[in-house]
Amino acid sequence: MKIIYKVIWPNGKIYIGSDLTDTISYFGSPDSALIAADFPSRALRKTITITREILWESKTASDSEVRKKEFDFIVAHRSNDPTVGYNKLPRPKTLSCA
Repeated sequence: MKIIYKVIWPNGKIYIGSDLTDTISYFGSPDSALIAADFPSRALRKTITITREILWESKTASDSEVRKKEFDFIVAHRSNDPTVGYNKLPRPKTLSCA
């Protein structure tokens, strides 16, 4: 089974990823430095509960279809916006004043 999942951190920020093997213990690979910056004190790190929610699953999708679907979910949930989530890609489009 191939899945797209959303990890929700205690501060409400999210990370969206894909898992091509549906491994129960896999929570993705968000940038640790970004997360550490949001939880700077020992008190904030003592007990952390995160939630992983499966957003989509398929037994038949190709790896490239899963990655495309992951991209679509990242954009739809805005998890690539640093105020919303921990995904670094795709880089959010910025408005320019020209």
